Amino acid sequence: MFTALGFFRLAHAKLPCRLFPEISFPDDHLKHVIETIETQVNYLFIWSMPRIFYVTHCPAKVSNGKREDFMQTKKLAGEPSLESLAALAKKGQKEALEELVRRIQDRIYGLALRTLFLPADAEDATQEILIKVITHLAYFKGESRFTTWVFRIATNHLVTTHKRRAEKRGFSLDRAEEQIEAALSLSSSENAGTCENNLLIEEVRLACLQGMLLCLTREIRLAFILGVVFEVTSVEGARILDVTQETFRQRLSRGRKQIQNFMTRKCSLVNPENPCACAKLVPHEIRIKMLDPENLRFAGHRCHARENRSAVARLKELGEMRRVAALFRSHPDYAAPDTFVDSIRKLVESGRLEMTISH
Repeated sequence: MFTALGFFRLAHAKLPCRLFPEISFPDDHLKHVIETIETQVNYLFIWSMPRIFYVTHCPAKVSNGKREDFMQTKKLAGEPSLESLAALAKKGQKEALEELVRRIQDRIYGLALRTLFLPADAEDATQEILIKVITHLAYFKGESRFTTWVFRIATNHLVTTHKRRAEKRGFSLDRAEEQIEAALSLSSSENAGTCENNLLIEEVRLACLQGMLLCLTREIRLAFILGVVFEVTSVEGARILDVTQETFRQRLSRGRKQIQNFMTRKCSLVNPENPCACAKLVPHEIRIKMLDPENLRFAGHRCHARENRSAVARLKELGEMRRVAALFRSHPDYAAPDTFVDSIRKLVESGRLEMTISH
C-alpha cells in the first residue's frame, strides 16, 4: 500500500514504476506477470493524479501504444478530464489525442450544424476546427475550461469562414414569413390536408428551427446558440466569443427578440392560435423538394439521444419565451461522423499535420 509520501515520490519519479526493482525473476512468465501489474499501476496512478500533477509531471509516454490498453485503463480508473487528456496529448500520447478528439467532436459538430444548417458543411467545418484545436494545443494554458477554449476556436472559425451553401440562399425572417403564407395558402386551396407521419413532421419542425437560425447574422446566431441551446453563462459566452459580457448579452438579447417575435406570430407550437403547423407544411415541402422523405437531414440524423417527445407536448405549460428556448433545446444530441478520429490519426501519422507542442 502506498503512503502519501510514496505517492509524492512516485509523482516525481521517472516512470514506469517498478514494484520490485531489485528482484531477478526465476522464469519469464512470472516476470511478464509482474511487468503487466507494474504497467497497470502506472496507468491507474496517472489517471488518478490531481490536475496539477497531470500538467506538471505527466510523462510523454504512458502506454505501449496499444488502443486496447488505453481503453482498459479508462475502464479501470474512470474517465479522465479533457484537461488531463490535453496535457497528455501535448506530451505525445497518441491514444490521449484520439480520445480527446472523440470527446470533443460531437460538441463541435453540434455547434457547426446549428450554425451552417447542412450536415455536409458542418462535417467539413468540424474537421477544420479539430485540426486547429490539435495543432494549437500548446496554447491551452488551463486558464479556462478546455471546452471553453475549444468553443472559442470553433466560434472564431465559424464567424470567419466563407459563406456556406445554405447561407448563400439569402435566408431572412421576412422571406420565411412570405414562404409560410404561400405554403399555407396553397395547401388550403388544394385541400392537401395534414401529414400524419410523425417522422416527417419532426423533420419539418427541426429544419424550420435550423432555418430560423440562418436568418440571424453569424455573430448574433452564435450568441443565440451558445446562450439558448448550450446555456452558457454571459461570463463564459463572452470569453468564448472574445467580447465583453455586455456585448454578449446584447447579441443574445437581439437574437432572442428576433426569433421570439417571429415565432409568437407564426408558430403554433408557441401559440396554438397561430396558423403555421408542421403537419400542414409537410405536403408543400415535399412538393417543392425541400423535404425528401427518403433522406431526412435532421430527423434521420445519427444521434446519441433523441428528445423526449413529451417535452414538446408539455410546451403549453410554459410561457411563450420559455417555449421558444425549449424548442431549440429539444433538438437531438447529434453524433459526429465516426471518420474524424481516423482522419486525424492518418494526418498525424503521415507527418502532414504539424502539432505545436510547446509555446
